[in-house]
Amino acid sequence: MTDPSDLLDIAAELSASELETRDRVREFVDRRIRPNIAEWYDEARFPVEIIPEMAQLGLLGMHLKGYGCAGRSAVEYGLAMQELEAGDSGIRTFVSVQGSLAMSAIAKHGSEEQKSHWLPRMAAGEAVGCFGLTEPTAGSDPSSMQTRAVLDGDEWVIDGAKRWIGLASIAQVAVIWAMTDEGVRGFVVPTDTPGFVATPIAQKLSMRASIQCDITLTDVRLPRSAMLPGARGLSGPFSCLNEARYGIAWGAVGAARDSFDAALAYSQQRMQFDKPLAAYQLTQEKLVNMALEIVKAQLVALRLGRLKDAGTLEHHMISVAKLNNTRIAIDIARQARTVLGGNGITLDYSPLRHANNLESVRTYEGTDEVHTLILGQRLTGHAAFRG
Repeated sequence: MTDPSDLLDIAAELSASELETRDRVREFVDRRIRPNIAEWYDEARFPVEIIPEMAQLGLLGMHLKGYGCAGRSAVEYGLAMQELEAGDSGIRTFVSVQGSLAMSAIAKHGSEEQKSHWLPRMAAGEAVGCFGLTEPTAGSDPSSMQTRAVLDGDEWVIDGAKRWIGLASIAQVAVIWAMTDEGVRGFVVPTDTPGFVATPIAQKLSMRASIQCDITLTDVRLPRSAMLPGARGLSGPFSCLNEARYGIAWGAVGAARDSFDAALAYSQQRMQFDKPLAAYQLTQEKLVNMALEIVKAQLVALRLGRLKDAGTLEHHMISVAKLNNTRIAIDIARQARTVLGGNGITLDYSPLRHANNLESVRTYEGTDEVHTLILGQRLTGHAAFRG
């Protein structure tokens, strides 16, 4: 299986098991996502009916070990995210929120009881999870969160609000981060707990085949055992965000590649002035520039995955990939749309849908500005997040 944009034959760097994972997920996307995504996107509906199928493919908590999780390598997980986002960012986001955020938080920081109770059900798609960190007034600066958890006898009482929380309205469990007297802590909150309310955010121009919600927590009472024992301070949620950012670096390449593929196919079929668009120099320049950026982004993602599998990945490296790959992906999607002309604004073609989705992907799990400052601190030794 050869991708036209793979000008350096990067696929030759993949092992047999990695290629098998890529092709298996690609077949699922071709069979279940592509024929339906325009309708789902137009209706602003996340297709909950495909959750069991994604679970059967081992995509939920794919990179985690034990508790019914597939335990696949970082590169295999990345390739799966790339193929899912070639279908749609919203579909990849479901897997990311479920596995890299909610399941990862419980796997990394949870008690044995929490892991045993939730992870097998989540891996099987029998329970959906969400991850409540962002607030209406605390996005890039989670240290300013207003949600608080207070001990009242043997119970934790949580009050506050979260915003842009993926999957919250269909989730059975939420990982909620709250300020306590000893700093930020995480809590495992069954969503049927009285006082927990999730409301989907409507009228979105991006990520329409996905679910993002407002959450309100009003006198939500939980046993002491609901706290994640292994997470203290913001390093807890940040370790999960890095898992999600890793997947995004791969996913963005998928959206870029799919946009390029759509433009290339259209340019070879669309006739203007008695020859196909692909025969014109300006069109070829657009296609070449897109392919070059995809090749570079693919190399960045693969390098990131190899480092992660080797256990030598550093935090700033994730920022390199998230910043670069989302930035080039949205540029490629927009450029691909120009090749399609007016037809490109319809849902018959993927590039503008990808571009709209990538506006969200570029923003969440760290904006361009946040990742720029992370890298700026790495280069200069000066933290410039304030002032």
